[in-house]
Amino acid sequence: MSPRQAVDAVTADIRGHRNTVDGTGLFNVTRHVSLLCHLAARMAADAEYQLAPNSAGLPPAETLCASAGHLGRAVAHYTQALAPLLVLTTTAQDTLQHKLDSLDHHSRLRIHLDDGGRALAAARSALEAPRPPAAACAHAPAPLRAPAVRRRV
Repeated sequence: MSPRQAVDAVTADIRGHRNTVDGTGLFNVTRHVSLLCHLAARMAADAEYQLAPNSAGLPPAETLCASAGHLGRAVAHYTQALAPLLVLTTTAQDTLQHKLDSLDHHSRLRIHLDDGGRALAAARSALEAPRPPAAACAHAPAPLRAPAVRRRV
C-alpha cells in the first residue's frame, strides 16, 4: 500500500467509526490514536528508507516527513479529545451545573476532533504534491576547485 493509500485507509476508518459520547466513542478515539501513531511511524520509516539508495516508488523524503508531521498533529488532537470525551462518558448529567459544564466539554471535543481531521487532510495533501522529474532529483556533481594560483612577491 502506498503512503497515500494508507492515509486514505485511515481516513476512511475514522469516517466509518464515528466518535460518539459513550463507551463506543471512547473506544473509537483510542483506536484512531493507535492507527494514527502507526501511520506516522510508517511515514517516518518510509522517509528514512527514501534516504537510502535504491528506494524507488516512494514520494521524496521531504514529502514523507511533512506528511508525518501533519499526522503527529492529528495524533495530538485526537489524544487531547480523550479528556473531554472521558468526562462526558463517565459523569452523570443530573444537575444544571453538570449540564453547563458538559457544553464546554462538547465544545473542546469538537474542536480537537475537527483539528485532527484537518491535520489528517493536510497529511493527505502533502502526499499529493507533484513529484519533481527524475532528472531533477539527481544530485549535481560537486564543483571542482580551481587550481591554486601562486603569486610572486
